[in-house]
Amino acid sequence: MIESVKNLPDKPGIYQYFDKDGKLLYVGKAKSLKKRVKSYFRFTPTLAPAPTLGPRIYQMVAQAVRIETIVTPSESDALLLENSLIKQLKPKYNILLRDDKTYPYIYIDLSEPFPRFELTRKVVKGKRVKYFGPFPHGARAILDSLYELVPLVQKKGCLKGKKACLFHQIGRCMAPCEGKIDEKEYAELVEEAFSYIHHKKRLQRALEKRMHFYAESLRFEEAAQIRDRIEAIGKIEEFSSADLARLEDLDIFAAAFDDEGGVLVRLFMREGKIVASSHTYLHLHDETDLSEVYRRSILEFYGSETPFTATAILTAHPFDEQEELSALLSERIGKHIAITTPKRGDKRRLTELGVQNAKELLRQKSLRPKPELPEKIRDLLGLRQAPERIEIFDNSHLAGEAPVGAMVVREKEKWDKSSYRHYNLTARDEYHQMEQMLSQRIGSFEKSPPPDLWVIDGGETLRQLALTLLKRKGVDLPVVGIAKEKIDAKAHRAKGAAKDILYTDEGEMRLMPSDARLQWFQRLRDEAHRFAIAFHKKQRLKEDKKISLLEAKGIGPAKVKRLIDYFGTFDAIKEADLETLGRVLNKKDAQSIYLYLHPPSTDE
Repeated sequence: MIESVKNLPDKPGIYQYFDKDGKLLYVGKAKSLKKRVKSYFRFTPTLAPAPTLGPRIYQMVAQAVRIETIVTPSESDALLLENSLIKQLKPKYNILLRDDKTYPYIYIDLSEPFPRFELTRKVVKGKRVKYFGPFPHGARAILDSLYELVPLVQKKGCLKGKKACLFHQIGRCMAPCEGKIDEKEYAELVEEAFSYIHHKKRLQRALEKRMHFYAESLRFEEAAQIRDRIEAIGKIEEFSSADLARLEDLDIFAAAFDDEGGVLVRLFMREGKIVASSHTYLHLHDETDLSEVYRRSILEFYGSETPFTATAILTAHPFDEQEELSALLSERIGKHIAITTPKRGDKRRLTELGVQNAKELLRQKSLRPKPELPEKIRDLLGLRQAPERIEIFDNSHLAGEAPVGAMVVREKEKWDKSSYRHYNLTARDEYHQMEQMLSQRIGSFEKSPPPDLWVIDGGETLRQLALTLLKRKGVDLPVVGIAKEKIDAKAHRAKGAAKDILYTDEGEMRLMPSDARLQWFQRLRDEAHRFAIAFHKKQRLKEDKKISLLEAKGIGPAKVKRLIDYFGTFDAIKEADLETLGRVLNKKDAQSIYLYLHPPSTDE
């Protein structure tokens, strides 16, 4: 490897370290590949990791046997490529950030005569679009409250009508559709809504009055809705300081570490107030990783379509490539974005506030009882860290018919049902069905990064299939198979206790049925199985109904498709009268379908 290190180009790009098994260990970026990669090594008396490296990176370099590089046109391109590869491939020694979601903003387009407030996670086109946020919590509660308290245009379609609707009758809209309010008067209502967004306490007081009014009027369901909104808005952190009121809008990033790990805190200041915050826990113990923490967090938080409502970004610590990242964000967002680390004054106090909050989060985390089971799973599988996000796969079919696949997701010991996925499959055997399903999931890694662990309903053959597919993509992801013990080719259960076997990198594992670790995997598998079976039944029902229509005289697949395209569902076809059927098929076919679905009654 010494020759490949010495002969690297003096150009920007990304570098990748691989171990003896060909697994990707680390992805990094560099202004000069030659200088950056050389800094990892000492060359005398033999090639070895540089003694100045932090423990994590020192261990990585010690395991590396091969280096691959990709030259890029600029350092900005290298930054983007590095971030993309880390999210997709999950290298063992890179920092993996789970909190890469975008937060909602409230926006209003002031170029419209009677504008409305909406939620967005992306930039909205328009020269007079005003944003509020981001809101890690409570955005929907604030938006609904604005329409509860201020008589704005309630729905998008309201202005299309020319007559005042129910909202005007109950005092929730001033009916600009009938000209009962002009643009100047409506603008005053918008200013009132602005004041509620800027002053959350005032918003909560107004909601409390409305809640009491509903309760006294015995409208308890509406009162409960207001109560829930008040609680959601109350979770939004907000405090002010007279000394800071003159500062511009700022986003603050601050990190802290202890013996258990690290945390990155984001504070969002608007008009001199911290209006929201969020944080991400890091599985790190070494402050030498600060540059990567800040670089990746900022790069992922501000996507190409994310609204940028601050005037600058402050960080609690200086980091490498700070100026390059500033230039990249400025180009991405279309205006100059400064990333600075203040050394004194009010802005320094803000970053210190971020660090203080990060340390408090670590302190609170240390006081919480540690969940034992995830740690036991980590030790059982020999993983670097306890898996937080797990994807579980299963497929279902009946004698090869209507094959479907299912993926369910468990994150932080809760089912993430919004991430569940169904797969319509075409393969006839279980091996190729699993191959088809996993290949589709791997193809979506760029949009939805890999989890911490895959669990496959199946034995070692299917586990090896998953590992092969992941290796082709270059993804280092642990895979566990779970299958029922088979005796004489039949799945065995004794006295209700499942004799399930785990297949892992550590080999075949036969745990006792009472072992909590085995039961954990069984719960994962059973949820995937339930989800797959439910979808399979739905598909079979569709197929059965379709087949029943084909039994009608003279009705072929093409005509069935015309009926489905027109009516949408089989139930709608059954409910249609003869005249309506005749609009889709000729008279003879319409009569044939109608008589098949509505056979004449016969007297006994």
